Amino acid sequence: MRIDLDSYREILDTLTRNKSRSFLTGFGIFWGVFMLVALIGGGNGLKELLNKNFEGFATNSAMVWAQPTTKAYKGFRKGRSWEMDYNDVARLKQSIPELDVVSPVLFSNGGTAYFGDRKSTVGINGVQPDYRLVNEPKLYYGRYLNEMDLVQKRKVCVIGKKTYKELFPGGGDPCGQYIRVDSVYYQIVGVDYNVSDHISFGSEAGTTMLLPITLMQQTYNMGNDVHMIAVTGRKGVVMSSITPRIRETIARAHSIDPTDEQGVMVFNTEVLFQMLDNLFNGVNFLIWLVGLGTLLAGAIGVSNIMMVTVRERTTEIGIRRAIGATPRNILSQIISESIVLTLVAGMSGILFAVFILQMLEMGNTEDGIVAAHFQVGFWTAILAAVVISLMGVLAGLAPAARAMSIKPVDAMRDE
Repeated sequence: MRIDLDSYREILDTLTRNKSRSFLTGFGIFWGVFMLVALIGGGNGLKELLNKNFEGFATNSAMVWAQPTTKAYKGFRKGRSWEMDYNDVARLKQSIPELDVVSPVLFSNGGTAYFGDRKSTVGINGVQPDYRLVNEPKLYYGRYLNEMDLVQKRKVCVIGKKTYKELFPGGGDPCGQYIRVDSVYYQIVGVDYNVSDHISFGSEAGTTMLLPITLMQQTYNMGNDVHMIAVTGRKGVVMSSITPRIRETIARAHSIDPTDEQGVMVFNTEVLFQMLDNLFNGVNFLIWLVGLGTLLAGAIGVSNIMMVTVRERTTEIGIRRAIGATPRNILSQIISESIVLTLVAGMSGILFAVFILQMLEMGNTEDGIVAAHFQVGFWTAILAAVVISLMGVLAGLAPAARAMSIKPVDAMRDE
């Protein structure tokens, strides 16, 4: 389909002849595309924000901890309290070869951290360096705990985002500074900006202070107890398939019914990630359904208006036919007008949606870190442009067919 400069001028003249009608017709396409792109970008940003709740957690990880039993077993009544110990770590490593990382964690009741005249409430966790493979840190300053910290029981710590902002409101690198918790001074070696806002073990998110687990054992006199064991599966291992074996290994060692899911609690993050994926698959389907439905309604509006335009131009089309215009020329003219109208309106909708999404993204940026990207992918935008073009072709087919059916003699009689 060849379109020369004169054809463009004619298309522009036709569309601007009745500006209000062209604007209102194009607005249906504009709004449909805007809704589609904005919903897709907003859905992507919302998904990313929800994923922040699990940020850093390995998708094939699980957390194991002790709770009062809910079933009687081997003469023990239900409701019995019990504790895990370091032997359970060795048992899991030996009994379940599918596990990659088995890392013990200790919790304290928390306390208040002081730096100068400023203070912050913290929750203290004792971990090993391999815990970062389960819950990956986002280090804003410094480093994570290492093996030498563990072996030498160094009085070092990694603090959370909220604690950092409360103790160092002026910003800057706090590594090397000492903070006091109770009567013990700890040197800061890192600041963790991991923002898993709704999943935090042992303390409020952002206030966790990590210590070498060996130091915490000694400082808080915790002996051989383990409050939680964090595990990850090897590549290709489905964590839910080995969860019963994890529970059974721990339960039998402590005379607990292996089927007591509450007594030996296993929190499987894999299930949560699957739930999120299923949720957003449904959300994406609804977004495309609503967006395409709105676009279709806009295209129908374009088609109706083009039909009116063809009816108004009956005499003009008849004259064109009489002086030699072929049906193909008429078809090309009408469809081109429809495509131009839908493309201009549609691209305007895309640009406006991208602008709004960019504003949302800027509003979710803190300390130069973008919390969520409210944008659409390049190929999604290309797909939207293709859909707009197809809508333009479809919207112009019926009016074009009507125009092609006009006979020059009938057009001359039209008043």
